[in-house]
Amino acid sequence: MGFEGDDFLNCAIHVQSLLSPAKVLEAILSIELKMGRERKIVGEYTSRPIDIDILLIDDFVKESGKLTVPHPEMHNRKFVLQPLADIDAQKEHPIFQKKIIKLLAETTDTSQLEKQSKWLVNPKSDYDISTFNYIAIEGNIGAGKTSLATQMATDFNAKLILERFKDNPFLPKFYKDQQRYAFPLEMSFLADRYQQLLEDIKQFDLFKECVIADYDAYKSLIFAKVTLAEEEYALYKKLFHLMHKELPKPDVYIYLYQNTERLLENIKKRGRKYEQSIEADYLKKINDGYLEFIKNQHDESIKIIDISELDFVKNRKDYLAILKQIVG
Repeated sequence: MGFEGDDFLNCAIHVQSLLSPAKVLEAILSIELKMGRERKIVGEYTSRPIDIDILLIDDFVKESGKLTVPHPEMHNRKFVLQPLADIDAQKEHPIFQKKIIKLLAETTDTSQLEKQSKWLVNPKSDYDISTFNYIAIEGNIGAGKTSLATQMATDFNAKLILERFKDNPFLPKFYKDQQRYAFPLEMSFLADRYQQLLEDIKQFDLFKECVIADYDAYKSLIFAKVTLAEEEYALYKKLFHLMHKELPKPDVYIYLYQNTERLLENIKKRGRKYEQSIEADYLKKINDGYLEFIKNQHDESIKIIDISELDFVKNRKDYLAILKQIVG
């Protein structure tokens, strides 16, 4: 359209992303570049191996030199409007205040479209987690368990349970004076984790496929063993086992292993002030506690995934490799 060349294959897709619009655009340009796209002079139409446009972002409206949303030419292009109507004919254009099906009926584009027999398959069909009702993702401080849990919950329509550590008033105090605040910290975490897991996991959600949590109840016991004195730990352990009987067990327990150097880098990068004093020896003790717990379980539902050389947040390939290990 707009020049002499070969036919194009056109399609529209609906994507959910945690990225900002600007970051989505960066990702799109990177994909085009990898597939051999060379951007020519603005306004000059030529053949290209791939051309990805952002058409709509919810009801977001923006006009700048780099990104204009909604796409300013979409209402003039039947090859855009027709596949959009196939996805969501009732979606309303935020500027024209007209539904996509209405824009398709009114467009002046008289192009003849030919429907193709090709189908796009959702990649999540290759990573079936439907057999799991409850997934627990564990790891040391800074391992990335919250990031993985959030990403998986988004991709697989799961109910997300995140540990409420930010609300714990003893945590900043603990990192300044561990001996004084260890017991009240672990007791408060024990009570909060018990209440959260009991309420959120047992509360059935008809609109979610499963539950994914970024911690498991046994985390309390692992950290307490490292931080508490012997007598305190003995009392804590009794209370834990009394409470733990009522909690459901995860169908799969995922432990994200990272070496200490990477953990310290991640902790520094995320910039929580009260965590900056964490020492390598403390992280090693926590890691040893997890591995000791896992070794004594003799349970096939436990999966240890070494992510020391992976970056599943930035690299999709690494993320898919982790999913493969989870369902494999």
